[in-house]
Amino acid sequence: MSLALGAAGPAQAGVGLPPVVSHVPTQEKVVFITIDDGWNHDPEAARILLEKRVPAALFLLPGATSYDTGYFTGLTEQGRATVENHTVNHPDLTTLDAAGKDAEVCGAGEQIEEAFGRKPKLLRPPYGAVNDDVRLAAKACGVKALITWTHDFTTWSATPPTPQLKSGDIVLLHFTPTLAADLQRALDAAKAAGLKPAALMPHLKTAGLV
Repeated sequence: MSLALGAAGPAQAGVGLPPVVSHVPTQEKVVFITIDDGWNHDPEAARILLEKRVPAALFLLPGATSYDTGYFTGLTEQGRATVENHTVNHPDLTTLDAAGKDAEVCGAGEQIEEAFGRKPKLLRPPYGAVNDDVRLAAKACGVKALITWTHDFTTWSATPPTPQLKSGDIVLLHFTPTLAADLQRALDAAKAAGLKPAALMPHLKTAGLV
């Protein structure tokens, strides 16, 4: 699963709608670590995130966090992670009617806020599937930007080739059994390119995207 959109996404024609961002325009030597879903709660991945003080945006499904919320509060309270919106049930939002979009996006935002005490401002649309109707629904739910990705480092059936990272790239990872290895590979790739992981939201603000 991969997606390569422009710096602020495919369709900025919808005036006043939150942008779709797959790469952050920046002159700083930074990359952005994002991790999706939340089903596998690997202590080794948590150790890396905490010990290396990695700023990470966690796009979580409420159901994946509910049976062990403490795993993620440890990352947000002791580390530099923030919890963001990835919908309730991981649907392709472009296939849903307005009520369905609202239930998925607003519903997830409400559940994340209840669990973690902070309303998420960023949405990762499942599968990177987005159109202006999705952006409109996201805006109604308080979303400031829809975040896709530049490179997917997740090991699915096989480990993907390691790309050469560039400033502003958004790295996609998943909470799978291979997260620790995938995360370390992403961090090594960033270091090889002279880049450091950075917090996503401040750089979105600096770039004028939110």
